[in-house]
Amino acid sequence: MKIKKFLSSSGAEIWVGMDDASNDALSLKLAAPEDLWFHVAGFPGSHVLLRGADDRESIKEAAALAAWFSKMRNGRNVSVHYCPAKNVSKPRGARAGTVQIKREKKVKVTPALREEIK
Repeated sequence: MKIKKFLSSSGAEIWVGMDDASNDALSLKLAAPEDLWFHVAGFPGSHVLLRGADDRESIKEAAALAAWFSKMRNGRNVSVHYCPAKNVSKPRGARAGTVQIKREKKVKVTPALREEIK
């Protein structure tokens, strides 16, 4: 599995899937129901999990990572959808990396990379 890990400024872990198989594992197997799940709206990119935090700054930081690891890396004011991981599911027969979400919220961010942790 190819997953990069980062820390938010509040100390929460942010996990980023680096390929379709890792995105599936992150979104459907590793995520706790209340972890927050992120993905850039309408463009290919990584699935991102914010583990055990829901403060505004951590949400913006996780969304900025989702934007960085997407086709919108060079964009400004990138729209990122997020929801609790329990609202993420895989449509029957969908290819790896494809999910559907419900009850999502949206945040606009500038793509940004944080320092990776081990």
